[in-house]
Amino acid sequence: MSTLTLTVEAIRKTLSPPRLATYETAMSQHGRSDPQAALALYAWNAEISGTLLFPLHVCEVTIRNAVAEALEAIYGERWPWNEAFARTLKPISRAGLERSRGNLTLTSKVIPELKFSFWQQMFTRRHDERLWNGYLRQVLPNHDPQSTISTLREQIYADLEQIRTLRNRIAHHEPIFKRNLLQDYLIIRQSIDRRCPFTAEWMERNQRVTAVLPLRPAP
Repeated sequence: MSTLTLTVEAIRKTLSPPRLATYETAMSQHGRSDPQAALALYAWNAEISGTLLFPLHVCEVTIRNAVAEALEAIYGERWPWNEAFARTLKPISRAGLERSRGNLTLTSKVIPELKFSFWQQMFTRRHDERLWNGYLRQVLPNHDPQSTISTLREQIYADLEQIRTLRNRIAHHEPIFKRNLLQDYLIIRQSIDRRCPFTAEWMERNQRVTAVLPLRPAP
């Protein structure tokens, strides 16, 4: 057995055959059944996952700050401790808020403790009357002016669901190569642009997603 074969087998054992099976199957379907091809796809999947972290970072911070701005306008600077606000939440979101508050005393410290799903859930219909009818266009101003608030809010929720799913797969080191990653990236960019085109353009200039996407191993 060659040194290369031994090396490939050692890596395969370390990462685990079940984990690599997804990549081996993907390459074998296109006539490339050698383990090296699967490892090349695995390495690219990890690299593209890494490049997406920066756009995801900017997107999450952008969205949570937009929601926090709207909440502060209605419930005050200490909105995480406002009981009237807490009563508007679903039980799972309220539990998440209470857990994130912990022993903290500053809103600025609570915001980063809240999960992405909390911010996404703020874009459900239950918050239209209290929150979004008056503040969606204010905190996320770059929308089609002809669309209704409910239509815009539903689109934001759907986009955040796609972003959340991608984010979770990356966080758990799962395959993302089967996704339309360019579409994922464009939705992330659009989500940032809704609040601030300048921030979206800055992110665009500094991201590496579009440079790494074409480097995917054939096929």
